[in-house]
Amino acid sequence: MTAPLASTPGTPATAPAAPASPAPVSFPRPAAADFDAVLTGGAFMPLTQFGVIDATGDDAATFLHGQLTNDTQHLDAANARLSGYCSPKGRLLASFLTWRCGDTVRLLISRDIQAAVQKRLSMFVLRAKAKLTDATAELAVIGFAGDVRPALSRVFDAIPDGVHVKVDGPLGSLIHVPDAAGRLRYLWIGPKAEVEARLPALEEKLTRVSPAVWDWLDIRAGEPRITQPVVEQFVPQMVNFDVLGGVNFRKGCYPGQEVVARSQYRGTIKRRTSLANVAGELAAVAPGAELFHSGDPGQPCGMVVNAASAPEGGVDVLVELKLTALEGGSVHLGAADGPALRILPLPYSLPVEV
Repeated sequence: MTAPLASTPGTPATAPAAPASPAPVSFPRPAAADFDAVLTGGAFMPLTQFGVIDATGDDAATFLHGQLTNDTQHLDAANARLSGYCSPKGRLLASFLTWRCGDTVRLLISRDIQAAVQKRLSMFVLRAKAKLTDATAELAVIGFAGDVRPALSRVFDAIPDGVHVKVDGPLGSLIHVPDAAGRLRYLWIGPKAEVEARLPALEEKLTRVSPAVWDWLDIRAGEPRITQPVVEQFVPQMVNFDVLGGVNFRKGCYPGQEVVARSQYRGTIKRRTSLANVAGELAAVAPGAELFHSGDPGQPCGMVVNAASAPEGGVDVLVELKLTALEGGSVHLGAADGPALRILPLPYSLPVEV
């Protein structure tokens, strides 16, 4: 990751070397029965591809408010929010789901970039009464998808209805995240021992499936996730974070805020993220892979953001593309004569760029 610029007010001039990040978590292709469990019934999956950073202290919310793209200062106990963390050039270093757990602000992040991001954020705490800690070992993160409300009602007194609405209980937090493939989705984050002790009872009602199914559901929800191969590749709007509510354009400054705001208000957003399917195996369709357009084969027109095996075959991908690449011709993986992408509709509308 790039060290902070020396001109950033109130920050150290250079960053110490970031700790080596673990390799991205990858899973074998889910069995057909795993997809069927979600699409025709209900399923849960332990999500080891995520880590959790806890921000504690009197100034925790204020500190994060000045670092992230969304408002954490006014984050209430009943809601979660997407947010990003940018370099001074406005490029995303990380993406998070953020929420409050008592006096703690909790950040759900891709596990492969957690250590580097946590260290970088910690450098800027300075005199603030805030501390960032790795809470991954103490917490379990479980995803639920499909017909899961009856099973969850045995654990939580209330089930959140709206997207990013959260309820808390003695066993942790339950967050309704965006639906995917027409199926409800929830995240349960709670003390690891207590959560894992209750999974056998849940398994009597729901099917335990591969965590890779969650990656596919995130893609079908059109919700990009920043992982190591795409760090510093995208301004938030390029991955639709403005549409998904991950950027608050009325809040105060944060690293890269001028670039992000200028892109929004000067009509300079010429690249967006789309949903697509491509033939092949997941190993050949990696995040960070370049894309090429048939009408301009000499230079890349975009990049794979996230990829996951699809139930109907091939790989579903979220791809960042020049908007002009969607106007005609075809988009290909790796080279102009590589596998062609089949563009699919996103589950939400993008603004029309002028």
